Amino acid sequence: MKKIAIAGSTGYLGKFLVEHLIESKTEGIALARNTKKLAAFNSENLQKVKAEFTQPESLNGLLNGVDTVISTVGITRQKDGLTYMDVDYQANKNLLTEARNAGVRKFIYVSVLNGQNMRQLKICDAKERFVDELKNSGIEYTIIRPSGFFSDMKDFLDMAKGGRVYLFGNGNKKLNPIHGADLAKVCFSAINTTDKEIEVGGPEILSHNEIAEMALRASGKKIKIVHLPDFLQKASIGFVRTFFSQKTYGPIEFFLTALDFDMVAPQFGTHKLNDFFSVSVQ
Repeated sequence: MKKIAIAGSTGYLGKFLVEHLIESKTEGIALARNTKKLAAFNSENLQKVKAEFTQPESLNGLLNGVDTVISTVGITRQKDGLTYMDVDYQANKNLLTEARNAGVRKFIYVSVLNGQNMRQLKICDAKERFVDELKNSGIEYTIIRPSGFFSDMKDFLDMAKGGRVYLFGNGNKKLNPIHGADLAKVCFSAINTTDKEIEVGGPEILSHNEIAEMALRASGKKIKIVHLPDFLQKASIGFVRTFFSQKTYGPIEFFLTALDFDMVAPQFGTHKLNDFFSVSVQ
């Protein structure tokens, strides 16, 4: 396999991509704002390179000789004043421009399931604007659309540690989040696929109620789930938009909106959410 560049290599998914790259003995570059966070990864086939994705000049020449870029670049809960448009859109656009200049064959971008239907959210709007750029770039591409990461489910676990989980509506909406190690396999398999978009989720399709129960049991708590009226969901979104900064309300807004419908994608992988919860509370 030819050289692979992983952008956003210190994030939840990025670290699993680096692990997979090393295990497969693939030549690669791990691009990160802070390469010290990659200290645990050592391989003769891996280069660790500092890259400020929001500063295009810092990317000059970094992708020379690279066959495929896999980008997971995006804001989660950063605290440096950058917006979704700065990172999820513009930083990836900078990376795409450098990829084209370097003659990179393929660009794989990790977005989100149903992101194109949630463009009213700033995080999804930024991601989908980049998707539009990628589709029109002329470069070969694949967009990966996971139904949600296991790490996203820590919101349930955080509530559970307090003794109860709050859900909107009846809690019967379903999703199948995917573990980073399983998703990394999907990303690498996309290197040689002709598929333009891949929707993927984990092996278990679970209701919000079932996830809440898992989180409470893993936390050693009694099953206490509070179902809140649906109208409070919209009110909560309006409240966080009004009184919190974008970096704070963005993840909350997305979480509250995604709770309103099923987020189920084709099933893949072997990792179970209950095992992830059990490890996370240790």
